[in-house]
Amino acid sequence: MSVSKTIPASPSELDKKLDVLRGVGPRMVPKLQKLGLNNIEDALYHLPSRYEDRRQLKPISRLISGQQEVFVGTVLAAGESLTSRTRRKIFEVIVGDGSGKISLKWFRYRKPWLQKRFPIDSKAIFIGEIKQFGSVREIHHPDSELIQADTDLVQLLKSDPLNYGRILPVYPLTEGLSQKQARKIWYPLVENYADHVETCLPAKIREKHHLLTLPEALTAIHWPPETTGLADLEDGRNVARKSLVFDEFFFLELGLALKRAGVQLEEGIAFKFSHKFTIPLNKMLPFKLTEAQRRVLGEIKIDMMAAHPMHRLLQGDVGSGKTMVAMMASLIAIENKTQVAVVAPTEILAEQHYQNFCLWFEKLGLKTGLLLGGMGVAAKRELLEQIATGEIDLVVGTHAILQAGVEFKCLGLGIVDEQHRFGVKQRSILKHKGKNPDILVMTATPIPRTLSMTLYGDLSVSVIDQLPPGRKPITTELYRANQKQHAYIRIGKELEQGRQAYVVYPLVEESEKSDLQAATIAAETFAKEIFPQFSIGLLHGRMKSVEKDAVMERFRQGEIQLLVSTTVIEVGVDVPNATVMMIEHADRFGLSQLHQLRGRVGRGADKSYCLLIPSSHYSEDARKRLQVMVNTNDGFKIAEADLEIRGPGDFLGTRQAGLPDFRVASIIKDIRILDTARQEAFAYVKQTNQLTTTAAQPVKEELIRRWGGRLELAAIG
Repeated sequence: MSVSKTIPASPSELDKKLDVLRGVGPRMVPKLQKLGLNNIEDALYHLPSRYEDRRQLKPISRLISGQQEVFVGTVLAAGESLTSRTRRKIFEVIVGDGSGKISLKWFRYRKPWLQKRFPIDSKAIFIGEIKQFGSVREIHHPDSELIQADTDLVQLLKSDPLNYGRILPVYPLTEGLSQKQARKIWYPLVENYADHVETCLPAKIREKHHLLTLPEALTAIHWPPETTGLADLEDGRNVARKSLVFDEFFFLELGLALKRAGVQLEEGIAFKFSHKFTIPLNKMLPFKLTEAQRRVLGEIKIDMMAAHPMHRLLQGDVGSGKTMVAMMASLIAIENKTQVAVVAPTEILAEQHYQNFCLWFEKLGLKTGLLLGGMGVAAKRELLEQIATGEIDLVVGTHAILQAGVEFKCLGLGIVDEQHRFGVKQRSILKHKGKNPDILVMTATPIPRTLSMTLYGDLSVSVIDQLPPGRKPITTELYRANQKQHAYIRIGKELEQGRQAYVVYPLVEESEKSDLQAATIAAETFAKEIFPQFSIGLLHGRMKSVEKDAVMERFRQGEIQLLVSTTVIEVGVDVPNATVMMIEHADRFGLSQLHQLRGRVGRGADKSYCLLIPSSHYSEDARKRLQVMVNTNDGFKIAEADLEIRGPGDFLGTRQAGLPDFRVASIIKDIRILDTARQEAFAYVKQTNQLTTTAAQPVKEELIRRWGGRLELAAIG
């Protein structure tokens, strides 16, 4: 397959510092660095955030409300006035052009400068968004360009192509950099350097999807040609943007396709089924596996029987029974005389898993171990020895399992829980603890397909999309900060009926002391004033593990009726008798985190409630998030909404999740392009025998340049 011929990449040109550009001196360089721009390549990919159509000047009478408009006006009046409602001082300029008048307003201004700039009868070109208040139209803080009274406007539009007579880019800026300065920098930058960017996307793929080369796309996106439609530019539907997005997605998916192919080619353990432990466990269980659990277990079994390693992501909403599926998979590995490692992100979750596995494994005559960072030296040494000799069948732990010095006699299966807290590297470390063990990644955070395709493109995906029978949907109620008494009434009714409740406070690092103090005071208030007849407990992050365990055990046993907590109890806590949860400052949590927290109630047969109490003042985004929680219990709908509201980086809450920093592409907006690029990339890897053909060499080199380190693809070099 041929590769498009453009000017070969010249690293020396694209790596040049920005001070080689005209207009970028010692004072401008730090301003550009604030935007994350350090060299020519960075600047080429610093794209306009929107555009202004300056192809023609409109009469004032034809200016459209809500749009950015460009027009010429003569100053008819200027001076300070007071706003009618707040009696705040503003500077107002009235301009007209014979067809109509419009008001220009400044709320932050230097009066002498504006008076000098806009004398009566002066003429200027104005640019700004038209706002309509009843019959009055106005612009706040417009851009302006003074012109001579006798200026030929047609000639002006032609003579200043950086500012008029075309669709102009509007760049994301920083303090001390104006749009006019930015355009003076970016016009020659694109003209002189865009051709040095190499197009490595195979020509057949590019032509099939009617895409531009990278130099063509970069030129057209910075300085759109005359024929470009403004609406297409604003919506990101133009061919220039599509070409850049496809290119980004193609090379990411190419890396993921290679990783997947590598897994297929690696020699793994082909497990056999003796059912020595799985059938006895099935008989002991007081419930039947759901249809979804059996389906997913079937997919895992097929993977485990194959001669290459399993790399599978298991998604399932809170309480869907992922742990039981993981337990069955573990028993298959143990039946084949190999060991299992279960890695959890927190000690609480690790301990919960350990208790769950122990409960059944002991009855089967199997030995489990718990490895935590804070263990005593002697106990840790003994456990490590038992793991190394194979005496331990299954070990549960935190990051401690991934550390050097933890050696297995024969690791057959690695299970990673809450995958979004771990990165690709952690998975790789676990894999190297054995000879290509099978890897099962679990998450209770429902990840929309759009995001999981990019995050886990090298994994096969299984979804448990069914809750165990008898589980009732949780009713979520949103209260205002001043309506807490209503929430207390709801909690009191549940406690009086012998049930239990949680009150959760967020814990944010910057305000850890004040949050902890708020929770401590709340626990005292509940005990002394609100619910003195009930037993109140407090759980927070500064407590020692032993203290936390003691509190949780008392809560599980029903000795504590109401638990006030600042710790992340969204994972690892299972108390079926708890039927109500009140979440303070609910606006400070992400949607998926709220959904995880809510999943701690509703685990029994009784009707359960989640009461959301936001802060006194909270944002519009937070209001939307909380409303989604009220409207649905569907984890995937919640995840989609969270992704849309907060964007992918915040959605995962961690940089190490493996999510790439795209320069142009948006996983949400460009999902169709992602789908197409993924299909093409996977097909290309197959056609070129894992990029080993001569024609694929430039593609392979570009892939290593972009993603070698991030996707651990160095081996393909």
